[in-house]
Amino acid sequence: MTVAPLPHAPRPGPAGPRPGRPAHWWQRRSAKAWVLGVLLALSGLVILALVREQTGTEGFLVGLGLATLPVPLLLAAFRWLDRVEPGPWRNLVFSFAWGACAAALIAIVANSFATRWIATATADPASADTLGATVIAPVVEETAKAAAVLLVFLFRRREFTGIVDGVVIAGVTATGFAFTENILYLGNAYGTDEASGIHGLALDSVTAATFFVRIVMSPFAHPLFTVLTGLGFGIAALSAQRLRARRVLLPLVGLLLAMAMHSAWNSSAVFGNLGFLAVYVGFMVPAFALLTWLTVWTRQRELRLVRAELPVYAAAGWIGPHEAYALSSMRARRIAREHAALSGGPSAAQVVEEYEAFATSLAFLRHRGRRGRAGPEFIAREQELLGEIWLRRQIARPALAYAAQATAPLPAPRPRPYASPYPYANPNPYAATPPNPYAQAAPYLPYVPRPAYAPQAPHPAHNPYR
Repeated sequence: MTVAPLPHAPRPGPAGPRPGRPAHWWQRRSAKAWVLGVLLALSGLVILALVREQTGTEGFLVGLGLATLPVPLLLAAFRWLDRVEPGPWRNLVFSFAWGACAAALIAIVANSFATRWIATATADPASADTLGATVIAPVVEETAKAAAVLLVFLFRRREFTGIVDGVVIAGVTATGFAFTENILYLGNAYGTDEASGIHGLALDSVTAATFFVRIVMSPFAHPLFTVLTGLGFGIAALSAQRLRARRVLLPLVGLLLAMAMHSAWNSSAVFGNLGFLAVYVGFMVPAFALLTWLTVWTRQRELRLVRAELPVYAAAGWIGPHEAYALSSMRARRIAREHAALSGGPSAAQVVEEYEAFATSLAFLRHRGRRGRAGPEFIAREQELLGEIWLRRQIARPALAYAAQATAPLPAPRPRPYASPYPYANPNPYAATPPNPYAQAAPYLPYVPRPAYAPQAPHPAHNPYR
Protein backbone atom coordinates (compact mmCIF):
# COMPACT_ATOMS: atom_id res chain seq x y z
CA MET A 1 0.00 0.00 0.00
CA THR A 2 1.31 3.43 -0.85
CA VAL A 3 0.21 6.91 -0.04
CA ALA A 4 -0.75 8.98 -3.07
CA PRO A 5 0.34 12.62 -3.30
CA LEU A 6 -2.10 15.24 -2.24
CA PRO A 7 -4.29 16.20 -5.23
CA HIS A 8 -3.82 19.95 -4.82
CA ALA A 9 -0.02 19.86 -4.62
CA PRO A 10 2.31 20.07 -7.62
CA ARG A 11 4.29 17.04 -8.63
CA PRO A 12 7.88 17.02 -7.40
CA GLY A 13 10.55 17.51 -10.03
CA PRO A 14 13.68 15.46 -10.46
CA ALA A 15 16.08 15.83 -7.55
CA GLY A 16 19.23 14.68 -9.30
CA PRO A 17 20.56 13.02 -12.44
CA ARG A 18 18.15 10.96 -14.51
CA PRO A 19 17.70 7.29 -13.59
CA GLY A 20 19.94 5.01 -15.57
CA ARG A 21 22.46 7.71 -16.39
CA PRO A 22 25.60 7.77 -14.22
CA ALA A 23 26.28 10.98 -12.36
CA HIS A 24 29.08 13.22 -13.56
CA TRP A 25 32.23 13.14 -11.50
CA TRP A 26 31.64 16.65 -10.15
CA GLN A 27 28.21 15.56 -8.86
CA ARG A 28 29.61 12.83 -6.63
CA ARG A 29 29.98 13.55 -2.95
CA SER A 30 33.43 11.98 -2.81
CA ALA A 31 34.66 14.23 -5.63
CA LYS A 32 33.37 17.33 -3.85
CA ALA A 33 35.06 16.24 -0.64
CA TRP A 34 38.36 15.68 -2.44
CA VAL A 35 38.19 19.08 -4.15
CA LEU A 36 37.43 20.82 -0.87
CA GLY A 37 40.24 18.93 0.88
CA VAL A 38 42.74 19.89 -1.82
CA LEU A 39 41.73 23.56 -1.62
CA LEU A 40 42.09 23.57 2.16
CA ALA A 41 45.47 21.84 1.91
CA LEU A 42 46.72 24.40 -0.63
CA SER A 43 45.55 27.29 1.53
CA GLY A 44 47.28 25.64 4.49
CA LEU A 45 50.57 25.46 2.61
CA VAL A 46 50.26 29.10 1.56
CA ILE A 47 49.45 30.32 5.05
CA LEU A 48 52.30 28.24 6.43
CA ALA A 49 54.73 29.88 4.02
CA LEU A 50 53.43 33.38 4.81
CA VAL A 51 53.64 32.93 8.58
CA ARG A 52 57.10 31.39 8.38
CA GLU A 53 58.28 34.25 6.16
CA GLN A 54 57.11 36.83 8.72
CA THR A 55 58.31 35.06 11.87
CA GLY A 56 61.34 33.09 10.72
CA THR A 57 61.84 29.39 11.31
CA GLU A 58 62.75 29.67 15.00
CA GLY A 59 59.96 32.13 15.74
CA PHE A 60 57.50 29.92 13.87
CA LEU A 61 58.40 26.87 15.95
CA VAL A 62 58.15 28.82 19.22
CA GLY A 63 54.81 30.31 18.19
CA LEU A 64 53.52 26.91 17.08
CA GLY A 65 54.37 25.31 20.42
CA LEU A 66 52.82 28.09 22.51
CA ALA A 67 49.73 28.49 20.31
CA THR A 68 48.91 24.79 20.57
CA LEU A 69 48.39 24.91 24.35
CA PRO A 70 44.78 26.23 24.49
CA VAL A 71 43.54 24.32 21.44
CA PRO A 72 42.81 20.95 23.13
CA LEU A 73 40.93 22.66 25.97
CA LEU A 74 38.75 24.70 23.62
CA LEU A 75 38.01 21.72 21.38
CA ALA A 76 37.15 19.57 24.39
CA ALA A 77 34.76 22.26 25.68
CA PHE A 78 32.91 22.49 22.36
CA ARG A 79 32.81 18.72 22.03
CA TRP A 80 31.31 18.51 25.52
CA LEU A 81 28.55 20.88 24.46
CA ASP A 82 27.84 18.62 21.49
CA ARG A 83 27.58 15.38 23.46
CA VAL A 84 23.75 15.30 23.52
CA GLU A 85 23.49 14.88 19.75
CA PRO A 86 27.11 14.51 18.59
CA GLY A 87 27.77 15.85 15.13
CA PRO A 88 30.04 13.95 12.75
CA TRP A 89 33.75 14.45 13.09
CA ARG A 90 34.08 15.50 9.47
CA ASN A 91 32.17 18.71 10.19
CA LEU A 92 34.48 19.57 13.08
CA VAL A 93 37.60 18.75 11.07
CA PHE A 94 36.36 20.88 8.19
CA SER A 95 35.52 23.78 10.51
CA PHE A 96 38.92 23.76 12.23
CA ALA A 97 40.76 23.43 8.92
CA TRP A 98 38.74 26.25 7.39
CA GLY A 99 39.49 28.55 10.31
CA ALA A 100 43.18 27.69 10.51
CA CYS A 101 43.86 27.72 6.75
CA ALA A 102 41.27 29.36 4.51
CA ALA A 103 39.93 32.02 6.89
CA ALA A 104 43.41 32.91 8.13
CA LEU A 105 44.71 33.23 4.57
CA ILE A 106 41.78 35.45 3.56
CA ALA A 107 42.28 37.62 6.64
CA ILE A 108 46.04 38.08 6.13
CA VAL A 109 45.74 38.95 2.45
CA ALA A 110 42.68 41.20 2.78
CA ASN A 111 43.87 43.02 5.91
CA SER A 112 47.31 43.68 4.47
CA PHE A 113 45.91 44.93 1.16
CA ALA A 114 43.32 47.20 2.81
CA THR A 115 45.78 48.65 5.33
CA ARG A 116 48.36 49.43 2.64
CA TRP A 117 45.73 51.00 0.42
CA ILE A 118 44.50 53.27 3.25
CA ALA A 119 48.07 54.21 4.18
CA THR A 120 48.84 55.12 0.57
CA ALA A 121 45.60 57.07 0.12
CA THR A 122 45.85 59.04 3.37
CA ALA A 123 49.66 59.21 3.71
CA ASP A 124 49.20 58.38 7.40
CA PRO A 125 50.43 54.87 8.24
CA ALA A 126 49.57 55.18 11.95
CA SER A 127 45.93 56.00 11.26
CA ALA A 128 45.80 53.25 8.65
CA ASP A 129 46.99 50.68 11.20
CA THR A 130 44.42 51.85 13.75
CA LEU A 131 41.61 51.79 11.20
CA GLY A 132 42.71 48.40 9.96
CA ALA A 133 42.66 46.91 13.46
CA THR A 134 39.36 48.41 14.61
CA VAL A 135 37.27 48.36 11.43
CA ILE A 136 38.75 46.31 8.60
CA ALA A 137 40.01 43.32 10.59
CA PRO A 138 36.71 42.63 12.40
CA VAL A 139 34.73 42.77 9.15
CA VAL A 140 37.14 40.62 7.15
CA GLU A 141 37.91 38.05 9.83
CA GLU A 142 34.35 37.49 11.03
CA THR A 143 33.09 37.20 7.45
CA ALA A 144 35.80 34.65 6.62
CA LYS A 145 34.96 32.57 9.71
CA ALA A 146 31.22 32.84 9.10
CA ALA A 147 31.73 31.27 5.66
CA ALA A 148 32.46 27.90 7.33
CA VAL A 149 29.22 28.06 9.34
CA LEU A 150 27.31 28.97 6.19
CA LEU A 151 28.76 26.05 4.23
CA VAL A 152 27.83 23.53 6.93
CA PHE A 153 24.39 25.11 7.25
CA LEU A 154 23.74 24.81 3.51
CA PHE A 155 25.36 21.48 2.61
CA ARG A 156 25.03 19.56 5.89
CA ARG A 157 21.56 20.76 6.76
CA ARG A 158 20.47 17.44 8.24
CA GLU A 159 23.31 17.66 10.77
CA PHE A 160 22.70 21.35 11.59
CA THR A 161 19.51 21.33 13.64
CA GLY A 162 19.77 23.92 16.39
CA ILE A 163 21.62 26.42 18.51
CA VAL A 164 24.20 24.00 19.91
CA ASP A 165 25.23 22.93 16.41
CA GLY A 166 25.73 26.57 15.40
CA VAL A 167 27.74 27.31 18.54
CA VAL A 168 29.97 24.25 18.10
CA ILE A 169 30.69 24.80 14.39
CA ALA A 170 31.38 28.51 14.92
CA GLY A 171 33.52 27.90 18.01
CA VAL A 172 35.66 25.23 16.37
CA THR A 173 36.16 27.43 13.30
CA ALA A 174 37.25 30.35 15.47
CA THR A 175 39.56 28.07 17.46
CA GLY A 176 41.37 27.15 14.26
CA PHE A 177 41.60 30.80 13.22
CA ALA A 178 42.96 31.86 16.62
CA PHE A 179 45.50 29.03 16.46
CA THR A 180 47.05 30.39 13.25
CA GLU A 181 46.83 34.00 14.41
CA ASN A 182 48.52 33.15 17.71
CA ILE A 183 51.39 31.50 15.85
CA LEU A 184 51.90 34.73 13.91
CA TYR A 185 51.72 37.04 16.94
CA LEU A 186 53.86 34.88 19.20
CA GLY A 187 56.41 34.26 16.43
CA ASN A 188 56.72 37.99 15.74
CA ALA A 189 57.05 38.69 19.48
CA TYR A 190 59.83 36.14 19.74
CA GLY A 191 61.61 37.75 16.79
CA THR A 192 61.34 41.15 18.48
CA ASP A 193 62.91 39.75 21.64
CA GLU A 194 65.72 38.17 19.67
CA ALA A 195 66.45 41.46 17.93
CA SER A 196 66.54 43.20 21.35
CA GLY A 197 68.93 40.64 22.80
CA ILE A 198 66.35 38.93 25.04
CA HIS A 199 66.52 35.15 24.86
CA GLY A 200 63.92 32.74 26.15
CA LEU A 201 60.63 33.53 27.87
CA ALA A 202 61.80 36.17 30.34
CA LEU A 203 59.09 37.84 32.39
CA ASP A 204 59.83 41.23 30.83
CA SER A 205 59.91 39.92 27.26
CA VAL A 206 57.42 40.73 24.54
CA THR A 207 56.82 37.01 24.03
CA ALA A 208 55.78 36.52 27.66
CA ALA A 209 53.44 39.52 27.54
CA THR A 210 51.86 38.32 24.28
CA PHE A 211 51.49 34.82 25.69
CA PHE A 212 49.79 36.13 28.83
CA VAL A 213 47.33 38.33 26.94
CA ARG A 214 46.42 35.97 24.09
CA ILE A 215 46.79 32.50 25.63
CA VAL A 216 46.12 33.00 29.36
CA MET A 217 43.68 35.93 29.53
CA SER A 218 41.73 35.67 26.27
CA PRO A 219 41.94 32.26 24.59
CA PHE A 220 38.16 32.45 24.20
CA ALA A 221 38.13 35.84 22.40
CA HIS A 222 37.80 34.65 18.79
CA PRO A 223 35.40 31.81 19.67
CA LEU A 224 33.28 34.29 21.62
CA PHE A 225 32.95 36.60 18.60
CA THR A 226 32.10 33.90 16.09
CA VAL A 227 29.69 32.11 18.44
CA LEU A 228 27.35 35.07 17.94
CA THR A 229 27.25 34.22 14.25
CA GLY A 230 26.66 30.58 15.12
CA LEU A 231 23.76 31.57 17.36
CA GLY A 232 22.15 33.38 14.43
CA PHE A 233 22.46 30.31 12.22
CA GLY A 234 21.25 28.03 15.02
CA ILE A 235 18.09 30.04 15.62
CA ALA A 236 17.53 30.18 11.86
CA ALA A 237 17.78 26.38 11.75
CA LEU A 238 14.96 26.17 14.31
CA SER A 239 12.73 28.49 12.29
CA ALA A 240 10.06 27.18 9.96
CA GLN A 241 10.98 27.01 6.29
CA ARG A 242 8.21 29.39 5.33
CA LEU A 243 9.85 32.16 7.41
CA ARG A 244 12.51 32.89 4.80
CA ALA A 245 13.15 36.48 5.86
CA ARG A 246 13.82 35.36 9.42
CA ARG A 247 16.13 32.58 8.28
CA VAL A 248 18.18 35.12 6.31
CA LEU A 249 18.16 38.05 8.73
CA LEU A 250 19.08 36.13 11.90
CA PRO A 251 22.52 34.98 10.63
CA LEU A 252 23.21 38.51 9.37
CA VAL A 253 22.32 39.98 12.77
CA GLY A 254 24.62 37.48 14.48
CA LEU A 255 27.43 38.36 12.07
CA LEU A 256 27.01 42.10 12.71
CA LEU A 257 27.09 41.50 16.48
CA ALA A 258 30.26 39.45 16.10
CA MET A 259 31.88 42.26 14.10
CA ALA A 260 30.84 44.84 16.70
CA MET A 261 32.22 42.82 19.61
CA HIS A 262 35.44 42.11 17.72
CA SER A 263 35.83 45.82 16.96
CA ALA A 264 35.26 46.75 20.61
CA TRP A 265 37.90 44.23 21.69
CA ASN A 266 40.49 45.51 19.20
CA SER A 267 39.69 49.13 20.08
CA SER A 268 40.53 48.50 23.73
CA ALA A 269 44.24 48.38 22.86
CA VAL A 270 44.06 51.97 21.56
CA PHE A 271 43.16 53.28 25.03
CA GLY A 272 46.17 51.76 26.79
CA ASN A 273 46.35 49.24 29.61
CA LEU A 274 43.50 50.76 31.62
CA GLY A 275 41.20 50.79 28.61
CA PHE A 276 42.10 47.18 27.85
CA LEU A 277 41.35 46.07 31.41
CA ALA A 278 38.09 48.02 31.46
CA VAL A 279 36.85 46.37 28.26
CA TYR A 280 38.07 42.96 29.41
CA VAL A 281 36.49 43.06 32.88
CA GLY A 282 33.40 45.11 32.09
CA PHE A 283 32.49 43.66 28.70
CA MET A 284 34.32 40.52 27.60
CA VAL A 285 34.05 38.51 30.82
CA PRO A 286 30.29 39.17 31.32
CA ALA A 287 29.60 38.41 27.64
CA PHE A 288 31.56 35.17 27.92
CA ALA A 289 29.68 34.19 31.09
CA LEU A 290 26.32 34.99 29.50
CA LEU A 291 26.99 32.99 26.35
CA THR A 292 28.36 30.09 28.38
CA TRP A 293 25.19 30.02 30.47
CA LEU A 294 23.05 30.19 27.33
CA THR A 295 24.79 27.27 25.65
CA VAL A 296 24.70 25.10 28.80
CA TRP A 297 21.00 25.93 29.27
CA THR A 298 20.35 24.98 25.65
CA ARG A 299 22.16 21.68 26.21
CA GLN A 300 19.95 20.90 29.21
CA ARG A 301 16.88 21.89 27.22
CA GLU A 302 17.82 19.34 24.57
CA LEU A 303 17.93 16.63 27.23
CA ARG A 304 14.47 17.65 28.43
CA LEU A 305 13.19 17.43 24.84
CA VAL A 306 14.54 13.89 24.60
CA ARG A 307 12.62 12.86 27.72
CA ALA A 308 9.44 14.54 26.46
CA GLU A 309 9.40 13.22 22.88
CA LEU A 310 10.60 9.61 23.15
CA PRO A 311 7.75 8.08 25.26
CA VAL A 312 5.54 7.86 22.17
CA TYR A 313 8.07 5.50 20.57
CA ALA A 314 8.31 3.52 23.82
CA ALA A 315 4.53 3.10 23.82
CA ALA A 316 4.73 1.79 20.25
CA GLY A 317 7.51 -0.68 21.07
CA TRP A 318 10.35 0.89 19.11
CA ILE A 319 12.39 1.62 22.25
CA GLY A 320 12.34 0.22 25.78
CA PRO A 321 10.21 1.75 28.56
CA HIS A 322 13.26 2.98 30.49
CA GLU A 323 15.08 4.56 27.55
CA ALA A 324 13.31 7.92 27.51
CA TYR A 325 14.78 8.55 30.97
CA ALA A 326 18.17 6.99 30.31
CA LEU A 327 18.70 8.93 27.06
CA SER A 328 17.87 12.22 28.80
CA SER A 329 20.69 11.77 31.32
CA MET A 330 24.32 12.10 30.26
CA ARG A 331 25.38 10.05 33.29
CA ALA A 332 23.01 7.23 32.32
CA ARG A 333 24.33 7.31 28.75
CA ARG A 334 27.90 6.98 29.99
CA ILE A 335 26.97 4.09 32.30
CA ALA A 336 25.22 2.34 29.40
CA ARG A 337 28.32 2.59 27.21
CA GLU A 338 30.56 1.34 30.02
CA HIS A 339 28.22 -1.57 30.73
CA ALA A 340 28.17 -2.52 27.06
CA ALA A 341 31.97 -2.30 26.88
CA LEU A 342 32.31 -4.67 29.86
CA SER A 343 30.00 -7.25 28.34
CA GLY A 344 30.74 -6.90 24.63
CA GLY A 345 33.91 -4.92 24.24
CA PRO A 346 34.55 -1.58 22.48
CA SER A 347 32.41 -2.54 19.49
CA ALA A 348 29.36 -2.94 21.74
CA ALA A 349 30.02 0.44 23.34
CA GLN A 350 30.19 1.95 19.87
CA VAL A 351 26.82 0.40 19.01
CA VAL A 352 25.27 1.88 22.16
CA GLU A 353 26.73 5.29 21.36
CA GLU A 354 25.28 5.16 17.85
CA TYR A 355 21.90 4.08 19.27
CA GLU A 356 21.93 7.05 21.64
CA ALA A 357 22.75 9.45 18.81
CA PHE A 358 20.02 8.10 16.52
CA ALA A 359 17.40 8.14 19.29
CA THR A 360 18.30 11.73 20.16
CA SER A 361 18.01 12.76 16.52
CA LEU A 362 14.64 11.03 16.39
CA ALA A 363 13.40 13.00 19.41
CA PHE A 364 14.54 16.29 17.89
CA LEU A 365 12.96 15.39 14.56
CA ARG A 366 9.59 14.66 16.19
CA HIS A 367 9.77 17.92 18.14
CA ARG A 368 10.40 19.88 14.94
CA GLY A 369 7.62 17.96 13.20
CA ARG A 370 5.05 18.79 15.87
CA ARG A 371 5.97 22.46 15.52
CA GLY A 372 5.78 22.38 11.72
CA ARG A 373 9.53 22.79 11.18
CA ALA A 374 10.60 19.34 10.00
CA GLY A 375 10.40 19.94 6.25
CA PRO A 376 9.19 17.68 3.46
CA GLU A 377 11.71 14.93 4.20
CA PHE A 378 10.20 14.27 7.66
CA ILE A 379 8.73 10.81 6.99
CA ALA A 380 11.75 9.43 5.14
CA ARG A 381 14.09 10.69 7.84
CA GLU A 382 11.93 9.24 10.61
CA GLN A 383 11.85 5.84 8.90
CA GLU A 384 15.61 5.94 8.49
CA LEU A 385 16.20 6.72 12.17
CA LEU A 386 13.72 4.07 13.34
CA GLY A 387 15.46 1.51 11.15
CA GLU A 388 18.87 2.40 12.59
CA ILE A 389 17.53 2.12 16.13
CA TRP A 390 15.86 -1.22 15.47
CA LEU A 391 19.02 -2.76 14.05
CA ARG A 392 20.96 -1.90 17.24
CA ARG A 393 18.30 -2.71 19.82
CA GLN A 394 19.62 -6.14 20.91
CA ILE A 395 22.85 -4.63 22.26
CA ALA A 396 21.66 -1.18 23.28
CA ARG A 397 18.42 -1.98 25.10
CA PRO A 398 19.92 -4.11 27.91
CA ALA A 399 22.68 -1.55 28.48
CA LEU A 400 20.25 1.37 28.64
CA ALA A 401 17.90 -0.56 30.94
CA TYR A 402 20.82 -1.27 33.27
CA ALA A 403 21.85 2.40 33.19
CA ALA A 404 18.29 3.54 33.94
CA GLN A 405 18.06 1.23 36.95
CA ALA A 406 21.54 2.27 38.15
CA THR A 407 20.80 5.99 38.02
CA ALA A 408 17.13 5.88 39.11
CA PRO A 409 16.15 2.48 40.60
CA LEU A 410 12.44 2.87 40.04
CA PRO A 411 9.86 0.39 38.74
CA ALA A 412 9.35 0.30 35.01
CA PRO A 413 7.15 3.22 33.96
CA ARG A 414 3.85 2.38 32.33
CA PRO A 415 3.77 3.81 28.81
CA ARG A 416 1.08 6.35 28.18
CA PRO A 417 -1.58 5.33 25.64
CA TYR A 418 -0.80 6.57 22.19
CA ALA A 419 -2.92 9.49 21.02
CA SER A 420 -2.64 9.86 17.27
CA PRO A 421 -2.29 13.45 16.00
CA TYR A 422 -2.90 12.36 12.42
CA PRO A 423 -6.02 12.78 10.30
CA TYR A 424 -6.13 9.23 8.97
CA ALA A 425 -7.57 6.17 10.69
CA ASN A 426 -4.42 4.26 11.62
CA PRO A 427 -4.49 4.27 15.44
CA ASN A 428 -0.72 4.00 15.87
CA PRO A 429 1.56 4.56 12.87
CA TYR A 430 4.64 3.96 15.02
CA ALA A 431 3.75 0.41 16.09
CA ALA A 432 6.67 -1.97 15.78
CA THR A 433 6.19 -5.58 14.78
CA PRO A 434 8.48 -7.74 16.92
CA PRO A 435 10.74 -9.53 16.74
CA ASN A 436 12.21 -7.89 13.65
CA PRO A 437 10.10 -6.24 10.95
CA TYR A 438 13.06 -6.14 8.56
CA ALA A 439 13.35 -9.92 8.51
CA GLN A 440 9.74 -10.52 7.45
CA ALA A 441 8.49 -10.84 3.93
CA ALA A 442 6.39 -7.69 4.16
CA PRO A 443 7.76 -5.59 7.07
CA TYR A 444 5.70 -2.79 8.50
CA LEU A 445 7.18 0.68 8.52
CA PRO A 446 5.51 3.71 10.06
CA TYR A 447 3.26 5.72 7.79
CA VAL A 448 4.06 3.85 4.53
CA PRO A 449 4.08 -0.02 4.65
CA ARG A 450 6.01 -1.48 1.72
CA PRO A 451 7.17 -4.94 0.56
CA ALA A 452 10.74 -4.10 1.53
CA TYR A 453 12.49 -1.52 3.70
CA ALA A 454 13.29 1.18 1.17
CA PRO A 455 12.42 4.59 2.64
CA GLN A 456 11.34 7.04 0.00
CA ALA A 457 10.89 10.76 0.36
CA PRO A 458 7.19 11.65 0.50
CA HIS A 459 5.56 14.37 -1.46
CA PRO A 460 7.08 17.74 -0.40
CA ALA A 461 3.71 19.09 0.65
CA HIS A 462 2.91 16.15 2.96
CA ASN A 463 3.60 16.65 6.66
CA PRO A 464 1.44 14.58 9.04
CA TYR A 465 1.88 17.16 11.82
CA ARG A 466 0.22 19.94 9.82
